[in-house]
Amino acid sequence: MDRKVIRFLTNFLLATLFIYFIYTFIHAIDVVNRRHTSTNDGVYVNSVSDAPFMKDLAYKLTKNCQIEECKVQNLLDYVTNIPYQVNNYQAFTPKDTLKHNFGDCDDKSNLLISLLHALEFESYFVLVPKHIFIIVRLETPLDRKGLYVNGEKYYILESTAQNSLVGFELKQDVNEIDSIINPFTNKKLELHNLKFDD
Repeated sequence: MDRKVIRFLTNFLLATLFIYFIYTFIHAIDVVNRRHTSTNDGVYVNSVSDAPFMKDLAYKLTKNCQIEECKVQNLLDYVTNIPYQVNNYQAFTPKDTLKHNFGDCDDKSNLLISLLHALEFESYFVLVPKHIFIIVRLETPLDRKGLYVNGEKYYILESTAQNSLVGFELKQDVNEIDSIINPFTNKKLELHNLKFDD
């Protein structure tokens, strides 16, 4: 083979590998930016999913519901009845939580918020020291306390409390709330005013 051809092929191969490396590096940074959020306790890594099977499951679980509260309660009941067990590794994806049929607050919250997202409920992760829970906004107000975030009322969903209701009691002081995050955009809400009230 001619030396020019060998040199050309070598340079072409090196250029291709370099481009592949750059693409992989950019992709890895994108994944980190979409899934990692800094908190006072370190870095939180979400494992939410918007896969089609989430929408199928959410519709199946809420097919007999006509109102928002029923839909959210059915999703919450489904998740809270998955056994609680500490997962000492990286947070499970919703698919992993379903497959293993157990999870801790991270795992079960990833599943619950993915189901809520599939039905287009406005919902967020709330990070407090050593725990995570979800808040959801409902168009029809409930006669229960809620977490007011910048004047908007949200209801607490506790994924680890079996058979808990929409509008769970806040177990922490509002000052302990580290971050409120939309895990699908990986953006923290700016918190100007927080209170837990009727």
